[in-house]
Order: sequence, then structure tokens, then C-alpha cells
Amino acid sequence: MPFSPTGYDPDDFANRRHIGPSPAEMEAMLQAIGTPSLDALVDETVPPDLRQSEPLSWEAMTEAALLSKLRGVAAKNRVMTSLIGQGYHGTHMPPVIQRCVLENPAWYTAYTPYQPEIAQGRLEALLNFQTMVADLTGLPVANASLLDEATAAAEAMVMARRASKSKATAFLVADDVHPQVVDVIETRARPLGIEILRGEPEPGAVFGALYAYPGTWGDLRDLSEPIAALHEAGGIACVCCDLLALTLLKEPGAMGADIAVGSAQRFGVPMGYGGPHAAFMSCSDALKRTMPGRIVGVSKDGHGTPAYRLSLQTREQHIRREKATSNVCTAQALLAVIASFYAVFHGPKGLRAIAERVHLRTASLARVLRSAGHEVFPATPFDTIRVKTADQAGLLSRARGEGLNLRAVGEDHVGITLDETTGEETVEAVARAFGMMRPFEATEAALPEELLRTSDYLTHPIFHMNRAEMEMMRYMRRLSDRDLALDRTMIPLGSCTMKLNAAVEMLPISWPGFAALHPFAPADQAEGYAELAEDLSAKLCEITGYDAMSLQPNSGAQGEYAGLMTIAAYHESRGEERDICLIPTSAHGTNPASAQMAGMKVVPVKAAGNGDIDIEDFRARAEEAGDRLAACMITYPSTHGVFETTVREVCEITHEHGGQVYLDGANLNAMVGLVRPGRIGADVSHLNLHKTFCIPHGGGGPGMGPIGVKAHLAEFLPGRGSGAVSAAPLGSASILPISWAYCLLMGGEGLRRATEVAILSANYLAARLGEAYPVLYRGRSGRVAHECIIDTRPFKEAGITVDDIAKRLIDSGFHAPTMSWPVAGTLMIEPTESETKAELDRFVSAMLSIREEIAAVERGDIAAEDSPLRHAPHTTRDLVAEWNRPYSREEGAFPPGAFNVDKYWPPVGRVDNAYGDRNLVCTCPPMEAYADAAE
Repeated sequence: MPFSPTGYDPDDFANRRHIGPSPAEMEAMLQAIGTPSLDALVDETVPPDLRQSEPLSWEAMTEAALLSKLRGVAAKNRVMTSLIGQGYHGTHMPPVIQRCVLENPAWYTAYTPYQPEIAQGRLEALLNFQTMVADLTGLPVANASLLDEATAAAEAMVMARRASKSKATAFLVADDVHPQVVDVIETRARPLGIEILRGEPEPGAVFGALYAYPGTWGDLRDLSEPIAALHEAGGIACVCCDLLALTLLKEPGAMGADIAVGSAQRFGVPMGYGGPHAAFMSCSDALKRTMPGRIVGVSKDGHGTPAYRLSLQTREQHIRREKATSNVCTAQALLAVIASFYAVFHGPKGLRAIAERVHLRTASLARVLRSAGHEVFPATPFDTIRVKTADQAGLLSRARGEGLNLRAVGEDHVGITLDETTGEETVEAVARAFGMMRPFEATEAALPEELLRTSDYLTHPIFHMNRAEMEMMRYMRRLSDRDLALDRTMIPLGSCTMKLNAAVEMLPISWPGFAALHPFAPADQAEGYAELAEDLSAKLCEITGYDAMSLQPNSGAQGEYAGLMTIAAYHESRGEERDICLIPTSAHGTNPASAQMAGMKVVPVKAAGNGDIDIEDFRARAEEAGDRLAACMITYPSTHGVFETTVREVCEITHEHGGQVYLDGANLNAMVGLVRPGRIGADVSHLNLHKTFCIPHGGGGPGMGPIGVKAHLAEFLPGRGSGAVSAAPLGSASILPISWAYCLLMGGEGLRRATEVAILSANYLAARLGEAYPVLYRGRSGRVAHECIIDTRPFKEAGITVDDIAKRLIDSGFHAPTMSWPVAGTLMIEPTESETKAELDRFVSAMLSIREEIAAVERGDIAAEDSPLRHAPHTTRDLVAEWNRPYSREEGAFPPGAFNVDKYWPPVGRVDNAYGDRNLVCTCPPMEAYADAAE
């Protein structure tokens, strides 16, 4: 038979990587919804006056070409040995953790653990993190991480203001706090009317204070006396501290601190040019209900088995809106998990040994420099010294010649910070930079005796397990097996786009060229990051229609805050006092909290009967605000899952009254290549790179929320006119290559096709489920956007709740859609373009089966409390126990949609949420809860 070419381009599979349905499956889906083509579907869905006419300009790259380009860009980042310190340190991530967690989709593709029954693994790892932080800081309550050290410090300031008994309006920030932390605190304080004081003011002049321990230049001091004086005046004491140092030094809790914050970066997480890194916060028991961020707690399931869950959720922004403890929606869960495993891997003795080696080498270097006649400060450092020099520039240059980056301190000092990776050869290289040929000399410890730690830490058995790599690997595998992540199943969460995080896009984050760079390294050593940031920003501007982009915000909520701060700075520059922000009642939960943080007064706007913004109420509220209108915050497509036709009118009304339009970019996955928010009237948007642009959710973080703005706002972006909103100039820079790679791999045409298929998948589910479950809101031609809300409230009459449906989906191996938001008692479903038709059909089978079970309750065939819905999810313990239920074991455990061979078994039954809040336990429970861990 003669050879016959297929005509298929072997490189033309990049878009199929991200786009799940095959061309034949798309045809079948279009037929099911009664539309002839994708173009026709888009015409029916997206208002024609919003459509962009010109395509996105760049061509798709092959996978091989992409990797070659990324390697070249990474090579432009000249990685040198960093001794800069300033809160960022070299560290060794144990390869078993890198392989089994950081590079494992079972961990990095998981969602925030709001469904605890299918998140017990990551919840246990985060509970280990909280226990580690609580033990090392000497405070009883810790959260499951914050965005970065600077953000955590700013949150501590606001928390202190809420808790303080003082009537003062000023907050003390000690002179030796890291400068990037001070920058973010000052940004946060300004709109809240908080005055930042430096130096040593009288304790009664401030409602709280932030001290550094150790200080940014290495100084150590006992904070007991200033903290006691602050308490006497009714103030709250916050301490920025170093977890590794606390294995040797007296803990902040022992000195009377109320709040401790810092970064867990040096516990195995690469510097990554600034992030992502898990910040930590711990506090006294009295302050736990004012703590921001997520707190993992211990509760129990229906069998009385210990089970983990997120506790005290009523504090959070999705419930309390502008009165929430913070706007933090994305934490740094994946990095907190890595840091917790680092502590489990090393145990208390191993951590102390690392700290001792760092300190002893620092003391040795100080001794060598002093012996050569140099003035070295402080006398008793942990890991940082500063050295006086008459030739700062020359010394820094000589150090670079040795492959070292030192820190300039003032005009006549240099700072040197050693870390876990510092070897004897590095100490000797520093000596050579000072013109000395002295070899490394061992020396004795040089820590103040009164600051030495005397208390135990990490006493729980989980930190004393056999740390053989085999056992560590199995422990991490056991935890991941308890969870449901994207590597197992569709996660159809409305407004929380869970799409493919392609392996080729994930590869670069582990490369030293991206991972090992200090965020304050000289600019000529970060040319690769500069090229990446410039091109990614240009592509995001082309996608959105904005004129300038800031990549600094390191979460979606921080993007909201940064955007509003940009708007506020713009109004201030014009001499206008505007402070009212109009926010529809259907807006994302973080919107009101972000507006409050930016110093704005939130005015709600009603929703119309079809779920759209009530345009007449919007107009009335804008007129009432008058010249005080600062902004409106809208989500487009709407949170109700439709392309509203009045979005231009909303923008025009806002502009007529002098306000600016903030368009929340959470739903951008329905717009890329079709609609540019910057061209339909919006002035600023944040983009969730951890949704639309493929950065994985990581079990609740990391995220990135850069903001795009129109030209008139460009000079007020973070770091220019509105102040820093994260510690590092590019936020969580080391995950930016993921989104850049996605854009390069897909090309402009591929990105548009992904949007079209996302809309197709949502409409396919709406069509398949619409007869069984009412679709609450529809747009033009009866179509939904990229997500749809199904109404489960009618089932309440039969005693069936939205929780019952969500838990029953676990038996079929699915993560539930978004529950009770934005409408209580409903499910919001977003399938994304990444899911194949087979997976969509499996979900449909599960949902239709659940509807039949509800119908059986409605008919009176079975009581709600006896139904599989109420007993869901079914565990192996349920099946082996005595069975006296009116349905079979098989019906309970293997409903339609469930895999027979690869069945997912939840490790616990339905978790008792109320019990966990009434009996708050947020550190590791007795070892019985770790029944499968090694002795």
C-alpha cells in the first residue's frame, strides 16, 4: 500500500491540550444545545456591541519552541549567591518534597478546602503548619498562611486597631523592620486614617506597635519591657519574627507579644524573585476571632471520627463583606504545605541544627572580619551582620566578582546575611571581598544568654515520625490520596475557574533561573524576569484593552485593593474628595472588603429580577453620591453567569458622576479574545492569573491578581503613585512563567477558542440539566456565559438541602459546584474548556441521578433523613458497619458517575461544622487522629 500522509500537523496539539472536547465532541455538544456552530453560539451569548473586531495578534508556539524560549529567558537571570537577606533566604527544598508536593498535581491542582470531606489531606498538612507556627512563636492560635510577610504585618496592624483599648490613632513601626514591610504598612494605613510613627514614641501615643526580632540589620533585643509598657497603655504588641531563629531564641509569646507575623520562606521554599511564600500569623487566644485569613480546626464527622475543616468562617469576607476581618480570599496554601513538610522532614532537632549552623558561621564571619580591624555590628547576631566600610561601592563590586550579592546599608555599611545554603567556601569568598585571605574558622555561639530559648517546640509526634525518605514519600502520598483535585476529577466551581495547569507550563518554576533569584538582586541580574514581565504585560494589555499593567498584586483580592487604591490616588491628584463605592449585592465577597480597605464607603446596589444590576437603582445611588462617587465595582460577565446588556450604561452613569469603573476580572475566562473590558467603559480590572491564565490554585493559593488600567490611571499604579501592595516588586514572580507560557503556547487564536469552548461547555450543561434543575438566570437567546446557576431551593420543601446534593456528589467522585453563592440555596457550575465531553456527561449522570433520589423523597418513597442524600458521603466505614438503611450498599457507594475500579473513597463522613466552631482546636490533635502515620 503506498504511503499516504495524514495531513495532520504533529505540532498542532497545544490548543487540544487546554481544550478538552475534540472537534467531533464539540459538534455533538452544539447539536445538543441546538446551535449550528461556535460562532453562532457566541453571537447568541455575547452582546454584539461589546465584541472586539480584531483578533489577538501573536501566533501559537510549539511545546519544543516554548521550552527553548523559556530556557533562554531563564538563563538571562544571572543567579549569584545571595547574602542580601531582608527577609529572603537561600534554602534547600528536600527533593522528596519538591517531587511529591511542589511538582505533584495531586497537591497543586486542588481547590480551597471549603468541602472538608474531600480535603482532609491538605487540611492535615495545613494544621501541621499552624502547629509549627504556634509552637515556634509561643502563641496558641495560628492561621493557615497569609500572602507575604508585608501583608501579614499590615493585617496585624489592622487587627491591633480592632482589638486595642487605646484611643490613639497612630501605630508604631520599629526602625529595624524590613523596608518592604514598612512600605506595605504605610500603603495600608493611609486610607484608614492610621498615622505611622517610627523611633520610640511614648506607649500611650499608639494603639499598637510592630517590632522586629531579629531586626533587618541583625540586631537582637529583648522586647519584654517595651511590650509591657505598651500593654500598660492599652496597646497591642506585634512582632515580625524569623521561624528559624526561634528554634534558638526566646519566643515572642514569652515576651508578651499579642501577635506574631513573618515568612515561612526559609523553610524549604525558593526565593523565586519574591514569591510565592507563605506568610504566617499567630496570636493570643483572646484575639482569635479577629484574626484574618483561614484557620484550620479539628471537628468530627457523623461517626465521631476526628475530621478537619476551616473554622470560624463567619469572620471571612464572603460572609461579612465590608465588616470582615480582611479581604484575603487566596492564601498561600501550597507553600504552607511545603513549609510544614519541611518541619516534619527535619523535626525539631533538625531545624535547630540548621539554625545552629547558620548562626555559628555568621559568628565565625563576624570574628574574622573583626580580627582584621573591621567594625562589625551587632555584637550578638543570629544570621545577619553589617560592616562599616569607607568603600561601599567597591566592596559590593568585589563581592560580585566573587559571585556574591551583599546588601547596601546606608552609605557606609554593607549587610551580610547567611542562610541554610551558606558553606565554608561562601564565608571565605566574603573574606576575600574584604581583601582577606583568612580561611574559615569555627567559633562559639554568640547569642545573648537572656534571649536563649528554654521552652520545647514541635513536641507533637507528627514532627518525630521516622523521616526516612520512604516514609516521608508515603506520608505525603497518604495525605494526597484523601483529597480530590483536578488530577482526579472535574471541579466545576462557578467564579473559581478550575482549568488545566499544563505540565509544560509548570516546568520552569523549578528551574534555578526563575526559582533562585533574590527579589532585590541588581537589575542587571534579572534581565530574564524583565523580559518576561514586559512581554506578559503587553499580551495582557492586548487581551484586556488596557494601556498599562502592574504585576505586583499577589492575589485577586490584592488586585481589587490595588485597583481601588489606584483610583483613590487618581482622585486625590485632582483635588477631589471621593469616597463612595457602588457595589451590586451580587458582587464577589471580596469587593466590599477591598473597598473598605481602600477607605471607601460601600453603597449596595440592588439586583433586578433577572439577576442583572438594577439600572434604575444604580442610577439613583450614583446621583445620591454625586461628587463623592469614587468608583463602582462590577463583575462581568455577571456573577449570575450572563453577559448583561447594560454594562456600557453602568459605565456611562459612573463616568457622568465623575467616578471610575472597576471591573472585577474573575470571569475573564468568558471574555478573552471576544471582549476587551478596557474598551467597553471600564477603567481598571484585576486578572486572576490563577484562574483564567492557568496558575494552579494549590489547595487555596498561590494566586496572582495583576491589574490593568487605562492610560489616565497608569501613573498611579502600585509602586508609582499609590504605594506598594506586596513585599516584592513583581509580587509572586516565580509563577508568572506559567501564565506567560500559557499565552505563548495557545497563541491569540487558541485563547479565543478556549473562551468559546468554555461558553459551549457551560451551555451544554445548562441544556442537559435544565429540565431537572431550573437554571436561575439566562441572558440573550436563553444562553448562559461560562457558568450557570441551578436552583435547588424548591427541594427544601422535601427536606433536601444544597448541602445534601453537594455531599452526594462526593460519592460520584466530584467536587461540588459553588454552594449558596451568589444566591443562597443554589449551585453555581463552571465546567471550563478543559473538560472533555465524557467528563461533562459523567457529571450530568451524577446530577440526574441525584434528581431522581430527590424525586423519591418528594414522592414519599423514602424519608429525607433515611435517603442516601442525607447519609452522604459514604465511607468504607459505612459499608463494613451494620447496614440497616432502606437502600443498598451499592446504591449508596456507587451512584451513577462513580468509577467502579478507581472509586474515590472519602476518608471521613459528613463533617459537623458547628461542633468545630464551638470547640475550637487549631493545632495538631492527639496522635489517634493520625492513625495511619508511622510510629
